[in-house]
Amino acid sequence: MAVSSFDKRMMAAAIRYSYRNLGRTGTNPSVTTLLVRDDGEVPVIVGRGITAIGGRPHAETEAILEAGDLARGATAYVTLEPCAHHGSTPPCAEALVRDGIRRVVAATTDPDGRVSGQGYKILEDGGIEVEAGVLASDAEYAMAGYLTQRELGRPHVTLKMALSNDGKIGSRGSGQVAITGPESNAVSHVLRATSDVIIVGIGTVLEDDPSLTCRLPGMEDRTPARLVLDRNLRLPLQSALVRSAHDHPVIVATTRLPDDGKYQQLSEAGCLMMACEESDTGIALPELLDDLAGRGYSTVLVEGGAAVARAFLDAHLVDRIRLYVGPGEIGKDGVEAPVDPDNMPSGFELTGTEIYGADRRFEYERSR
Repeated sequence: MAVSSFDKRMMAAAIRYSYRNLGRTGTNPSVTTLLVRDDGEVPVIVGRGITAIGGRPHAETEAILEAGDLARGATAYVTLEPCAHHGSTPPCAEALVRDGIRRVVAATTDPDGRVSGQGYKILEDGGIEVEAGVLASDAEYAMAGYLTQRELGRPHVTLKMALSNDGKIGSRGSGQVAITGPESNAVSHVLRATSDVIIVGIGTVLEDDPSLTCRLPGMEDRTPARLVLDRNLRLPLQSALVRSAHDHPVIVATTRLPDDGKYQQLSEAGCLMMACEESDTGIALPELLDDLAGRGYSTVLVEGGAAVARAFLDAHLVDRIRLYVGPGEIGKDGVEAPVDPDNMPSGFELTGTEIYGADRRFEYERSR
């Protein structure tokens, strides 16, 4: 059976639904399964599942549980190849066979060596028709963190910056400067809510004293871990970050040793201390990302500081760039942005533009 426009419509719905738990499923990706029955009249969604918070149970078993007996003979729309390996639960591919799914439409193949292609094989050996690669690029965009971690062994990195119309990210010595409007700010907070870690430099913290929380009503609990690059432990104990360390994780990346007095004070205040290697320009970023991957983090949002942004770009560790450009200008005392729509590093391709109020958003992806 060929892939139909209805198949694409259902897959698009499944991918949209997967964003609901993005950033909340631990080391597992946020995957959706929709079970659809077509008994000759109007197709009906009889089961819907999404990877649960923390990573278990998986989407397929949740959808089957909701559908009950109606799962038999249904088509399953899955955003990622069903798992094929035995872990704490049996493989999801076997569950789809056992419960009589007739057809599986999948978006993208799982790069995990325990799964890749094996999930499809279990389905086909069980007599299920499989159509793979439906809206694959859309699904891969949504689960970029998981795919990058599996393929490159490090988290996916998004660099987000707000720029004035004259290419400045702030004004020297003036603290935080409002550059974008409420619509852009709300979208930026959604990006925070769907990320595992926000990274800023200590210079930004000393200048702005940010909290780096998600401040969308009802989504405050989705604040990610907040990481400060602080080689010499200059983070003030009375900063907004330290004062909120017991509410949302604060990671201090440093090259100082645990016997340092400030190290002990920050630890006692609730900060998670991360010992880092040192490079010629500061903290060694590739090793930092390796450590974050080892802690189960798969998506990193770099938010603060021109120097930190430049360091990630120079190390070729940025996968996606989001630029929010406001209509105002800061002038000659402004801090130059390391990138802007007219000055983009090689290897990045413009993939989308959006308008939010008076602001424009540009998004770029790094080619592989």
